[in-house]
Amino acid sequence: MARRRRNNRRRRGHFGVLYKLLSVLVICGAIIAALTLFFRVDTVVVTGQERYTQEEIVAASGVEKGDNLSLLNKNAVRQRIQDALPYIERVKRINRRLPDTLLIEVEECGRPLAVLQDGYAWLVSPRGKIVEQLASGEAAGYATISGCTLLAPSVGTKIVLATEYASRQESLLNLLAALEDAEMLDNVDGIRLDAPAFIAMDYAGRFAVEMLYEDDYAYKLKMLNAALDSGKIQDNMTGTFDMRREDGRTYFIQDER
Repeated sequence: MARRRRNNRRRRGHFGVLYKLLSVLVICGAIIAALTLFFRVDTVVVTGQERYTQEEIVAASGVEKGDNLSLLNKNAVRQRIQDALPYIERVKRINRRLPDTLLIEVEECGRPLAVLQDGYAWLVSPRGKIVEQLASGEAAGYATISGCTLLAPSVGTKIVLATEYASRQESLLNLLAALEDAEMLDNVDGIRLDAPAFIAMDYAGRFAVEMLYEDDYAYKLKMLNAALDSGKIQDNMTGTFDMRREDGRTYFIQDER
């Protein structure tokens, strides 16, 4: 009798565990069914764009009305947008707002610079992405990057400099990023990589700025702004800011009149 009672209790225990497991599976199935049946895309809201319209970005995303909101592959949506629309530097966020709205926040690139090569102007974003190909004659108004050659340039890809300039590529990208962060790109007329010992920047229509490769460009730009704000540089002055010295100081060499 005692053994029979133990066996009965053991069977009831097994049934209890099975019942709980089945209950969990049924609840999960109901949740998945609800997500699949009810939470579908009705509205897509895009923010952060200036160059592209909302309609262009939604079309590039591949998201359509009626798509399942919960099962949407956000990484795939992000990649499609960035591949189709070169001026979008990155898709910052893709969020779901239940029951039926998808939120997409994009970041477009800052002012591009032009690399003139083989009759074309390759427009390069401050983060080093080729965003457009123009005929060289259409590049008026863009600051230029000179003294280097792009290797197999293609719209939508990151720049790669030819082998002989490869050691200068990181410095170029770091300088561009520092200029964008400091909101100084609009005053840049050109960046030159032709000198083997330093990178040169034409600035504000009046100055050349010389800095070492692999330098701390964020700090150098702060020093440049400090020199320009010091009151020592008059509005009619032109010249060169030499920021290559071992003592870390900035020297202004005024052009002879």
